[in-house]
Amino acid sequence: MGNSALKAHLETAQKTGVFQLTGKGLTEFPEDLQKLTSNLRTIDLSNNKIDLLPPLIGKFSFLKSLVLNNNKLTALPEELCKLKKLETLHLNGNHLRQLPAAFGQLAALKTLSLSGNQLRTVPTQLCGLRHLDVVDLSRNQIQNVPDTVGELQAIELNLNQNQISQISVQISHCPRLKVLRLEENCLELSMLPQSILSDSQISLLAVEGNLFEIKKLRELEGYDKYMERFTATKKKFA
Repeated sequence: MGNSALKAHLETAQKTGVFQLTGKGLTEFPEDLQKLTSNLRTIDLSNNKIDLLPPLIGKFSFLKSLVLNNNKLTALPEELCKLKKLETLHLNGNHLRQLPAAFGQLAALKTLSLSGNQLRTVPTQLCGLRHLDVVDLSRNQIQNVPDTVGELQAIELNLNQNQISQISVQISHCPRLKVLRLEENCLELSMLPQSILSDSQISLLAVEGNLFEIKKLRELEGYDKYMERFTATKKKFA
């Protein structure tokens, strides 16, 4: 891609606050973007070949949305955590194994998508994020859900297509969790905490494709209570 094309994109971005350059085979984050650190609200560099996010990402202090789906990122810089206004972060289809230690400083974050990475655990850093609504950790290599999950503030947690065989009972203490997706994991029925059914806010539990028949779920203590929440929620959205 020539310089003139990039220049045109930069000029548009200066006016709109949106820089979108997808599927152009970029191997690195465009350095020229740093001229727009105070303009940009949205950066979308999906479907490229970027393997490194430079520390200068921390300078985009007005950034609300950062989308880097389907790149080659193996790690994220600590500087990313300086983005105090960031509400949406999409990093699906990369090679991430963990999140920066300071990730919990992204205080405004509402939507986080990390589907199709190489995470082995639910990152504890997510528990400090007070405004988190949706967390997508599907298609990773997560094997268990730790006790810290009880502090997660999300409304929806997607853990589909992992290798989960153990879930902490603390998940039923999540104060806002309404939707829990656990499809296509390695769960035995005995490993599903019954308190999810009897004693949580969860009104949609998706567990198809595990090591038990779905109809067995109905035999568990608390299933009726869960169905009450499920039905009430359905009525609300009908």
